[in-house]
Parts: sequence; structure tokens; C-alpha cells
Amino acid sequence: MVELKVNNHCHLQNDLNEIKFQDLTADKFEFAALPPESPIEMPVQNLFSRPNIYNRSKRMKTEPKTIFFRRLFVFLLSFLLTAYASYEMNLVFNSTGMNSLGVIILIIFTVLFLWIAFSFVSSLGGFFEQLKQKGGLSLNIDPKAQIPNLRNKTAVLMPTYNEDPHRVLAGLKAIFNSLQATGQGDHFDYFILSDTTDPDVWVEEEATYLRLIEETKGLNKIFYRRRFENTDRKAGNLGEWVRRFGGAYEHMLTLDADSLMEGDTIVRICAAMEENPEVGLIQTLPVIVNGTTLFARLQQFAGRVYGPTIAYGLAWWHGSESNYWGHNAIIRIKAFAEQAGLPHLPAVRKPFGGMIMSHDFVEAALMRRGRWAIHMVPALQGSYEESPPSLTDIAIRDRRWCQGNLQHAMIIPTKKLSWISRIHMITGIGAYVMSPLWLLFLLAGILVSLQALFMKPEYFSTTDRVLFPHWPQVDPVQAEYVFILTMLVLLAPKFLAWIALLANPFLRKGCGGEIKALFSIVIETLVGGLIAPVAMLIQTAAVASILLGYDSGWNAQRRDVGYIPLKDVIRDYWPHTVIGILMGAAAWAVSFSLFLWMTPVLLGLLLAIPLVWITSSQKIGILCRKLGLLIIPEEVNPPNILRLDKKEKEKIANLEVKNAFHNLDNSKLIQFHLAQLPQERNKGEAINANELVSIVKIEEADNRQQLLENLTKAEKSAVLACKKALIKFFKVPL
Repeated sequence: MVELKVNNHCHLQNDLNEIKFQDLTADKFEFAALPPESPIEMPVQNLFSRPNIYNRSKRMKTEPKTIFFRRLFVFLLSFLLTAYASYEMNLVFNSTGMNSLGVIILIIFTVLFLWIAFSFVSSLGGFFEQLKQKGGLSLNIDPKAQIPNLRNKTAVLMPTYNEDPHRVLAGLKAIFNSLQATGQGDHFDYFILSDTTDPDVWVEEEATYLRLIEETKGLNKIFYRRRFENTDRKAGNLGEWVRRFGGAYEHMLTLDADSLMEGDTIVRICAAMEENPEVGLIQTLPVIVNGTTLFARLQQFAGRVYGPTIAYGLAWWHGSESNYWGHNAIIRIKAFAEQAGLPHLPAVRKPFGGMIMSHDFVEAALMRRGRWAIHMVPALQGSYEESPPSLTDIAIRDRRWCQGNLQHAMIIPTKKLSWISRIHMITGIGAYVMSPLWLLFLLAGILVSLQALFMKPEYFSTTDRVLFPHWPQVDPVQAEYVFILTMLVLLAPKFLAWIALLANPFLRKGCGGEIKALFSIVIETLVGGLIAPVAMLIQTAAVASILLGYDSGWNAQRRDVGYIPLKDVIRDYWPHTVIGILMGAAAWAVSFSLFLWMTPVLLGLLLAIPLVWITSSQKIGILCRKLGLLIIPEEVNPPNILRLDKKEKEKIANLEVKNAFHNLDNSKLIQFHLAQLPQERNKGEAINANELVSIVKIEEADNRQQLLENLTKAEKSAVLACKKALIKFFKVPL
């Protein structure tokens, strides 16, 4: 087995100059090749024509009978609340007559209030559903019943892209062991689907995979496949697997690089799929875990305490037309292959055309369009993920999500799409559009105050003869009333979540008890309120750059905790501070009351640099843990899968990604690596320029150290992907 030690040098432990690559045959070393291919057709869908529904009924058997009244409650109450709030806001700005700025503010306020009212009403339904602990469990799922016996095979898919392979496969090993412990392990195969482009990470993946096979004795159960062309990113990665191997499996469990799921939970959702053949997808509610920085702990606590209330509400009125978040979900392969072949969008202004980035929403919508049921089961525990450790990291991820969600504007007109699926798309877009609207609302408020300050009263109207002049004014008492109403609707879901926590002994105890949980909610609300204006500017900049045609690219997400130097924070967030100073100065110059009204926003912007730096601190996060604040049950009493994952992560804590050519110091790894390579180029096929250049550099190099310094990353990848180039490389003197 390859020796995994931290070593930054490029020498080889074994002299491979004399190795005859052609002698490394499959019978010399045993390794898990890919299973026999079982192709399945996955046609690309036409968004502008009717889908083939194969005579399936429009009415889903798993649809709650009261779904119409649930949706009527959510939408009607949301609109009524918004109408009332808009009426009151109109009195604030337009009590003495309509004016253009007042109308603009009223329109923006109506959209913003509808957004929070919709969230509040949905959470209200989720609150009562959460008290019953039945959220989404209408699919013959009983978490307390004996683990069912499965009939069909499921593929567990772990896509990875330039991630730390040690961490990724440690998590997969924990899932493997958890599933084996259920006694149902024979019904599962595992696939590591690599789209990795970094040559060092690629070879490290192979070495780590071989170690995983050895440790789990998972030969012919756990498979590794790397794509050499990253067509359509993650969606293309999964689609390629479905077309090649999907026919051998009934379901696929989609994971993310930081996903963890209890074996018990996986078996139960697989059994639910077997018992409900019209269901195409079941989405679990992943709980955020393993947060150590203050920012990650804030995200973790909010997700654990508020998340269920929100998710129960969504499951309550979504019914069989729920959504898909791209991971920690089980999918019927027949439904996915039949309906979820994603087309490229028409070439419109960049970056809206081309491949579909936020593919998960669209895949769920297309499956529902094909009359497959999509369900969420928030009441089923045992599904976990991790959160980015800082606001900077989450902003990088959000930039990509923002582009994908805005792109959904091109999906909404899809023919025969469920109206609920269109709502999913609209809310996804709204999650990012609300930030620039909030900024416009603030700026419009300043303009109204300026208008009141500099605009002269109209003593003599040409249309109306009145005794007193028309004074431009804002009703301060009415404005205070609207502010209180808005804050009540905005904060009500958090209060409902705390009440639901009190009714749940496990959650209440795991969050430190009712008093510490309440303190944690206050801390999360205050810090979150300060971060909100900074996030507003980040998302506004993201929306603007996307509309201007700048692509987000495809970067691996940072998952490990890492110190962010203060100078980097200053470099990234000084513009937010400057904007806060300018807005504060403008508000102060207009009126002191306007300055006070904008204080929460101004404070967050002025403190942007220390706020980001402090919340990215692991020390403060650990201090909160010691004080019993911002804690969750999964860290107080970790479930089995988290204990397994922690044990595996401790084993690989000191391992790093080594140089690819140093890693290739073992005949078994070389043989496995060669077995993964594509066919050699035939005459007349496309020429790989990097391969040709790398071969020339190899032939002219005096030694390997000099060669490695001269090879670019692309050329290094080309060498590793070409048997001929590898043979030449190992003939270069050390």
C-alpha cells in the first residue's frame, strides 16, 4: 500500500526507471475496477414541448388530501398581511398626496414585506406540524419501527471536485460502516465520481481510494471513476454515471463532499421509495454540524433551531411537489433518467445561457413535470452537512449559487411546469434579488428625507384651493408603527422555533436548556442583524456583476477552518466600511431622526471588518461552546455517524495532498492509475497541445526537479493522463 506521509519533496522512494509499465497486469495486483456498464437512456429534455408522462396520473397518491387548503392558507394570509402593511406604509409617505418617491418606496416595501410575510406564514404552518413531529412522514416512514429489509440495490454517489480526498473519503468510510451495521449493506454500492482537475489532488484521490478499499475490504463494493472532461460540471458528472451504470440500480443516493448520513436513515428512505413507486425523489433535511468558528456556529445553531420550523412548513404545503437541494437525497433512477436530462439554455446574454448551473431545482421540477412525486421529510433525523467557516467563504459559494438561481428566470416559462415548481424558481431568484431591493429601499428613504428638507412647500396649488400649503412630510408615528409590524413578522419565525424547542425535550436539552437557548437566539439575532447589511452589499454586488455578464467560474469550496489574516479582511471589506460612512454622513446631514432610523444598517457596515474577522475566529467559537451557547444536540450527544466520522478524520488529520509524482512511488498505485487512463489518441483525432509540450519538456529536461518546475499544472495533468508521457517522465534522472 502507498505510504501516506507528509512530504513536500519531489523525489521518489522507489527507483521506477526500470519499471516496465506493460508488465503491470491486472493479475499482478488486485484492485476494484469499475463494474460492468449497464447503460440507460437519459434523453435531453425539451423545455418548450410537452414531456412524455407515460400515462401517469396527475394526482399523486402521496399528496395530502388537505393540500389545497394548506396552500390557500399560506398564499392568502401572506397577501392579506402584505396588503395591510402596504396600506399602513402608504399612510407614512403619501398621507397628504401621492408623489413619485413615495410610490417607489411603496412598491419596493410591498415586495420586501411579501417576502418576509410568506416566510412567516409558511413557518406558522411548520410550527404546528413540528409540534406533531410528522413533517413529511406520510411515506410509510416510521423512525421508531424496526429497520426494514430492502429488495433493490442503491448506488451511493459521492461527486468530488478538487476537494481534500482524505476528508471526503473519511466521510464516505463512515457512511459505509454505518450502512454495514444495519445489516443491509449488500444492497448498496459506492461510487466516488471525481471531476478533479488539480493533478496532485487527482493522484491523492487514487492513493486514498486504495487505502479505503484496503481498510474497508470494500473491493467490488466501492468504485472510483475520474472524468477527463468536466462537461456540465456536477450535473454532467451525475448524468454521465446514470447513462453508463444507472441501469443496474433502482435508486441513487446523492451526496456532497461534506455529506454524512446515518445508515438507518438511508435504509428507511430506500424502503420508502420501494413502497411508493410513484415517488421520484425524497429530500432529507441536513443538519449543519462540526462548526468551530463563531460564524459556522451561528449558521449551525440557526439551521438546527429555526431550520426545522421552516422545513416543516415547506413540507406541509409543498406536499408531493417539493424541492431538491442537490445532496442528501434519494432519487429513483428511472425518474431521473426519464425526465432530468438537462439541456443547454439558448445563447442569451452571458451568463444566462449555456449549461444549467443550479441543476438541482431544475431536475426536481422536470421530474415533477413528468408526474413523479417529490417529497421532503424534515422529521426524519440522521442527515448532516457542514457550513463554510466564514462570511468570506460563504460569499464565494453564494456568488455561484446566485448566478445559478438568476439563471432560473430562463426556466420559469418551461412548458407544463407545475406552478409550485415555478414558485420554487421565483423564491430562489428572490433570495438574491431582495438584497438590491433592500438597498434601493434605503436609498429611496434618504431621497425622501432630502426632498422634505430642500423642497419648498406649495402654497398655491393650480388645481386645489386650500387654506394651508402642501408640506412634503413623513408621518413619524405611523412609520414607527410600520417598523414594529415589520420586525414582528420578521422575528416571529425565531420565536415560534423557540416555542417548538420548549416542546421538544431532546432539542431543548441539546441546546443547553430553554434559558441558554434563548440567549443563543438573542446572540444569533444580534450578530446576524449586524452581518445582514454586509451580506446585502455582497449579494447586491454579485447580482450586478452577473447582470453585467461576469461568470462565477467553478471553484472548490474551503471546508477546513483556516485563519484569515486581518490584512485580507481589510482588503476585502474596506469598501463596505466606506459605504457605511458615506450613508451615515448623508443621513446625519439630512436629519438626526433619519440617522437613528438607519443605525442598525450603518452599524453593521461600519463594523464590517472587525465583524468578519471576529466571526471567523475559532477561539471565540470554542469559547461559546464552553459556555453552553450556540450549541446543538448533535455535539452534546453525537449520533453514531458523527462519532465514526470524527474517528476517521482524526486518523487523517496530519495528511496533506502530496505532489502527484511523489505519490506515484508504488507499483500498485501506478497500475491502478494506468488502468484509469483513457485510450491513447488515434491518428486524426484532436491533438492535446499540453501533452505535446510536456513531452518536449520531458525530453529536454536534465533532471526531474527541473522538469517539475517547468511543467505548468495543465501540462502536469497531461503527463499524468498519458501512458507514453509517464514512461518518458520516469526515465528522466532524479
